Amino acid sequence: MNKRYSLLGACLLLNACTGNPPTVDSGITPPAAWQYAEREAAQAVNQRWWTHFASPQLNRLIDQARRDSYDVAAAMARVRQAQASAVIAGAPLLPEVNFNLTASREKLLRGSGNSTLDASESNKTVDSFGANLTASYEVDFWGGRAAARDSALQSLRASEFDQATVELTLLSNVADRYAQTLAARQREQIAELNLANARNVLDLVQTRYDAGAATALALAQQKSLVASQQRQLPLIQQVAEESQITLAALLGQPVQSLNLGAEPFQALTWPAIGLGVPSQLLSRRPDLAQAEAQLAAASADVTVARAAMLPTVTLGATLGSGANQAEDILRSPFYNLTSGLVAPIFNNGRLSAERDKARARQEELLQTYRGAIINGFADVEKSLSGIIRLDEQRDWQSEELQQAQTAFQIAENRYRAGAEDLLTVLETQRTLYAAQDLNVQLRLSRLQASIALYKALGGGWNADSR
Repeated sequence: MNKRYSLLGACLLLNACTGNPPTVDSGITPPAAWQYAEREAAQAVNQRWWTHFASPQLNRLIDQARRDSYDVAAAMARVRQAQASAVIAGAPLLPEVNFNLTASREKLLRGSGNSTLDASESNKTVDSFGANLTASYEVDFWGGRAAARDSALQSLRASEFDQATVELTLLSNVADRYAQTLAARQREQIAELNLANARNVLDLVQTRYDAGAATALALAQQKSLVASQQRQLPLIQQVAEESQITLAALLGQPVQSLNLGAEPFQALTWPAIGLGVPSQLLSRRPDLAQAEAQLAAASADVTVARAAMLPTVTLGATLGSGANQAEDILRSPFYNLTSGLVAPIFNNGRLSAERDKARARQEELLQTYRGAIINGFADVEKSLSGIIRLDEQRDWQSEELQQAQTAFQIAENRYRAGAEDLLTVLETQRTLYAAQDLNVQLRLSRLQASIALYKALGGGWNADSR
């Protein structure tokens, strides 16, 4: 009896001394500063990063996406699955207790019975009643059970970070598609204005042609320009419609239910974004935190696989009673203590292969984690580089647009006065329309670059959740 209790105490003590898995180290040293950051923005990180674009309509769409998106709902369901798995993995660290209540009747139909029966010719009917409380426990000598729990907890953290990643991707896509939709609307308005202007010039050329002051070539050229600008309208409308359809899908609704209002494209503004330093990226991006948690889970799985190769000790205790009559069930109590040791002897290399597989999985996730960190740095640098170069392009394009407007006005006035040929008017028309359209596209690219930078920096994900 004392030996059994001594064995139980020693096993529990060894189990309590089992340590946690080591901290994950990627082995990558982050750069001291961003390569393409021209200035340090004063804007602090805000969990509601989309509000910095000064668009009430975008804010409404983002809130709707967070509430109604099926992708986010699926990610939340995966988190609940991981929570249940963590409970399941942690359960064996404590004893399992079961209560069993039995009642049976055995009756001999004919004959004298046999040795396997309690009933006999003299006692054809035998009743039996029993009640017992059973506890069983596997001693975690080698930390395998604790490691399985740690692996499940790290997988839970990975699921939570996956949910944050799904939400960040969703919200950035909503912002991007909304900006594309407004930009397409603006381009459509520009195309319609230029088409109306081209038709006005066509009326003038037609009048001059009817009066014999313009050639048939000039008339055909202007008609060709009108047809060309008319052709642009369906193309731009298609872009707008596709953006709206995609946006509606992101919101979890059909496009027929989408109501975007009449917010002008110029109302969207991009903020100054607080970059921080590269080393902070590891705590700001949920996908990197997810990769780190997956690596930590794989490290714990190696411990689990190693422990499976070693002996296991199980302890059991039963407290019960039995009787032939129900009213006597508690008159004959008993207890039973058991212990057992199981050690693997031969399994044709299965357990060692499981260990090697776990180690290879750990190595795979380590390299994946390192790659994710490098790609994260690259995402930020590309966004920063894009913002710098787009700002430079927009500065020069503003001058290009202004001069194109001036050139068209001069050419049109001179043509009306008969001092300029139609070819010059046509060229200035094409140049102006291209400059106006490019201005909208560059503004859209600049907005998209800011959205991409927010996403690359982890959006508004709160690092404290780690």
